[in-house]
Amino acid sequence: MFYIGKNQLARQGKTLAKTKQLDWSSRFASLAKTSKYPALKAFYQQSVIAASTPMAEVPMVALDFETTGLDPSRDSIVSIGLVPMSISRIRCSGSKHWIIKPETNLHSASVVVHGITHSAVADAPDFSNVIDTLLGCLQGKIVVAHHAPIERRFLHAALMRHIQEGIEFPVIDTMAIEAQFSRRKSQEIWRSLLGRQRTSIRLTDSRTRYHLPYYRQHNALTDAIACAELLQAQCVTHLTHDTPVNAIWS
Repeated sequence: MFYIGKNQLARQGKTLAKTKQLDWSSRFASLAKTSKYPALKAFYQQSVIAASTPMAEVPMVALDFETTGLDPSRDSIVSIGLVPMSISRIRCSGSKHWIIKPETNLHSASVVVHGITHSAVADAPDFSNVIDTLLGCLQGKIVVAHHAPIERRFLHAALMRHIQEGIEFPVIDTMAIEAQFSRRKSQEIWRSLLGRQRTSIRLTDSRTRYHLPYYRQHNALTDAIACAELLQAQCVTHLTHDTPVNAIWS
């Protein structure tokens, strides 16, 4: 395992956490007082780990959604995949995968991407039927996602529609981490001068840089596992077991 020096780590941690970070412990305590839906209140009451917790001790859950489109105000979740993990282990026995009856029409363009057809969702449960289980799986863990705004915005929008409450939570975004370490300014300038495209930080391309195997894309559970493996590889390559979680969460 490659370990970077403390000074270098401090500099990289500051770069990864460019914006002022929210005090998640205080925010959860506040939300626990105002939340009315029982499973969401329990989620906040469980609180969140301390910002200084070393990565080796952080309980996480990799999360991925497939959706009917990219706009959470008009589109909805059609599939959910999640798997509990740490930086040393992926617990596939605790994984969950749901096909969800979407609240909006399936579009042909999205069906081509994720392969979930009208017949596949005909007898699928509504999102309301999995809310409690989903929140229970996330409780006490830090969510890991590749391009986290998708999971954050769609989960917030879905809960607003079903329980009239949104959700807030810290996320480790493997795409943001990859952008930091694989899109160094000097390298991208040279690529531009040579007429090359920017370094891709898509999930599959990011995994290739760490010699991780190719998985078929756009299955929510497979993508969650792929994201979990990517974070482990990123931690081994760029961080240390002692890296505080607030160096890479947002």
